[in-house]
Amino acid sequence: MTLETLTAEALTDDIQNQVADLYRQLNADNNQRTLYEILKSDNNVHVIICLIDNKVVGTALLSTYKVISGYRGMVDDVVVDAAQRGKGIGRKLMERLLEEGKKLGLDEILLFTGHHRKPAIGLYTSLGFELRQSGIYNMKLT
Repeated sequence: MTLETLTAEALTDDIQNQVADLYRQLNADNNQRTLYEILKSDNNVHVIICLIDNKVVGTALLSTYKVISGYRGMVDDVVVDAAQRGKGIGRKLMERLLEEGKKLGLDEILLFTGHHRKPAIGLYTSLGFELRQSGIYNMKLT
């Protein structure tokens, strides 16, 4: 098992297709953006992939942004292949994202997950994440 920070230069169509297939396990109905778009230089997103035998079995993304209240990171798209779950891959991906956040000097890292995703919640709380007593609101624009 290896973890890699994916760069635009290292991205291939094969990796793009593997990640797209993997993400469908999390949300088959979502209209996906391509990694080619995500890894553009004007987009502050760090993409970590987990490989086993040259097959992408996990992903995790960390977006960074600066606002008046601080320098923040937002975790998104943490996905582990269904056949590989329970082997510590999600933890390793999250630990890598946390290391990256510390290197960048982030003030805090945020994430959200569905209340029904008990294993994910267990992982996040074991890493030190705490449930905020606030609501998240969204509005679909497309």
